[in-house]
Amino acid sequence: MKIAIHHNIGSFSDRWIEYCIAHNIEFVIIDAYSSNIIKELEDFDYFLWHWTHTDYRDLLFARQLIQSLEQNGVKVFPNVKTCWHFDDKVGQKYLLEALGVPLIRSYVFYTKDSAKSWVNSTIFPKVFKLRGGAGSVNVKLVESRREANNLIKIAFGKGFTSKNLKSRIKDALIKFNKDKSLKNFGRIVFRLKELIVPNLLNKMGPRQKGYIYFQDFIKNNNFDIRIVVIGDKCFGLKRLTRDGDFRASGSGKIIYDHSLIDINAIKVAFETTSKLDVQCCAFDFVFDEDNQPLIIEISFGFSPYSYDSCDGYWDSSLKWYNSKFNPQFWMIENLINI
Repeated sequence: MKIAIHHNIGSFSDRWIEYCIAHNIEFVIIDAYSSNIIKELEDFDYFLWHWTHTDYRDLLFARQLIQSLEQNGVKVFPNVKTCWHFDDKVGQKYLLEALGVPLIRSYVFYTKDSAKSWVNSTIFPKVFKLRGGAGSVNVKLVESRREANNLIKIAFGKGFTSKNLKSRIKDALIKFNKDKSLKNFGRIVFRLKELIVPNLLNKMGPRQKGYIYFQDFIKNNNFDIRIVVIGDKCFGLKRLTRDGDFRASGSGKIIYDHSLIDINAIKVAFETTSKLDVQCCAFDFVFDEDNQPLIIEISFGFSPYSYDSCDGYWDSSLKWYNSKFNPQFWMIENLINI
């Protein structure tokens, strides 16, 4: 058994390496960005790479590399089924609609005329999103036709940057006002620096244009539920919305009490993961007027350390285990069938 890991400090790989060392499993650190990556991996059975939406290089070739490795017999985490729709809300719309799972009603248009025609016949508010981005940075509540038409003009004109810097600065200021720590002050300085030196994703990545995407606004939700399924286990947390805002993702206001998580969301998460046939899936849920869970979006990736305070996990029979766990250990165990 030969395992290769692309290591990026602060990613899943920290704990993949920890697992291999603890269990005396041989592994090799491989550079996924090497031009010779296919040759370098030709003698390996497994390859693990926690690629992200924040590195323009990953968005350029990660999916293609993983597809190529799988066709060459290498078992990969994440595999193609798990990650082809990662950071792609438009792709997720088509996939989740095809599977018939409870997704918030979503709309995408590829011409200005079709988008404007829909705007003239729909009811507001709606939620505007770019196809990529996390932490709600590319998400906006659209209250009127005028606002929607302004966004359409940009979408089919100069386009949007991949990261909404204005939103990121605003979030940093809000966090600092609540907790005037050195860490939060540093976050403001870092965001302001991007006004002068653009982050690499905005500098090197393409502008988002030629489409526009909306979702229905589900009112009376002052939180969302994040559920992560890995194999036959899942865990979750509750995220409160920002003050005076409808967005919960990226708020930093987290509650880890599992008793506050609706069991129906757990059921939908397990059922959808089975239909998707994926190794790992993180779900964001809100609830409709009948208190039924609706999927906002999905992802294979999540912050590696944000779930350490969870008080336990469920199995696929919905049995609760009041026990600490390591999600990244589950990933590698499932991959190599331990």
